[in-house]
Amino acid sequence: MTDQSLQFPRFYVTTPAPCPYLAGREERKVFTELHGDDAESLNEALSRVGFRRSQSVAYRPACEGCSACISVRVVAPEFRPNRSMRKVARRCGDLSRTLVAPRVSEEQYDLLKRYLETRHGDGGMAEMNYQEFADMAENSPVRTAMIEYRDPAAEGALVGAALTDVMADGLSMVYSFFDPASDRPSLGTHMIMDHIAIAQEMGLRNVYLGYWIAESRKMAYKARYRPLERLGPDGWYRFDPDRPDPSAGRRGTLPDRLSPSDDPGSVASRIARSQYRTP
Repeated sequence: MTDQSLQFPRFYVTTPAPCPYLAGREERKVFTELHGDDAESLNEALSRVGFRRSQSVAYRPACEGCSACISVRVVAPEFRPNRSMRKVARRCGDLSRTLVAPRVSEEQYDLLKRYLETRHGDGGMAEMNYQEFADMAENSPVRTAMIEYRDPAAEGALVGAALTDVMADGLSMVYSFFDPASDRPSLGTHMIMDHIAIAQEMGLRNVYLGYWIAESRKMAYKARYRPLERLGPDGWYRFDPDRPDPSAGRRGTLPDRLSPSDDPGSVASRIARSQYRTP
């Protein structure tokens, strides 16, 4: 099925809310629901124009007067780790990796809670309960896996996990979390590099990291993985985050058919309350 054969979906816009990344700014999202036989094809098409998936919703920023959120992806076949990354690879190289069905466990939830309490205690996900975690992982209309990382030196303890979508052109890291008390250094870095390795093994070109925000400490780390491509108004192109980009600040067009939504029980409010991040 081609992208052109998809039925044009209906898009909605969330009401403005405080930005969780840049103080003093407001965020707004445009979103649509993924459902029916076309869900996977629609998700793939929207991912290529900067949308991210949260459960059965595809969304992207649509903030008034701000274009700080930049969609980025790593070109997996050409990735070369830097010196610090090679050190992480040596120290974490014996961790086991297992791809399992996206079915949550108490072990995963306990790890998630420790991660959120330590790293994102003031975030929208800090109070996530077990059922909400199950909804996040299991309510997927597309091909999704939970990738677990275990430490053989700690009796096989679960030290990291990543909810990952498998697409035709790459992997999309939907959400990942790790043990903040682990003796293993830089588990988040290890998981991203391992996803790049998985993409290479599968013959996939890209690893989608979501949104890079140069001004946000929580999101700026994504610039370390090179070569990196960003989405501009004319499509994806390679760039150097350390150099001025003449296309910076330009945003591609949003869908024409937008409807406001402020129903507290709607999918709009669900994605507005949650902040899905890679490590």
